[in-house]
Amino acid sequence: MRTHLEFRSKSLLDAHDDPDLPQGKAVAALLISKLPSAGFEVEDSVPEDWGWWVRLRHDPFPLRIGCGFYPEYEDGFLCFIEPSKPFVRRWLRRIPTEQPVERLADAVEGILRGSDDIRDLRWWTEAEVAQG
Repeated sequence: MRTHLEFRSKSLLDAHDDPDLPQGKAVAALLISKLPSAGFEVEDSVPEDWGWWVRLRHDPFPLRIGCGFYPEYEDGFLCFIEPSKPFVRRWLRRIPTEQPVERLADAVEGILRGSDDIRDLRWWTEAEVAQG
């Protein structure tokens, strides 16, 4: 399953130099503006110490995208989709996640590929995701 997408963009770096403030707000805003046209309803975005969550309305299970700085590069970002496993458990049932996660992965990739100054998009392998 494709869940972790790294990329580079100077234009999406948030305009602050405070290391205590998370990066990723501009990436989250870009996704929020484009996801509805791809068929996803955005509930909200929430800052975290590492970046931003974009939470989507999805009744069967929580579906969200994390947007944060990827320190491997000076202009690196990582978007990751949760859940990142093929099944979640809810009320003692196993619910498959692959189809909605793959549809969201397609949408996120399409949004980023269609944006200026975004380059070097790369989906992590499952081994890289497991390694963290």
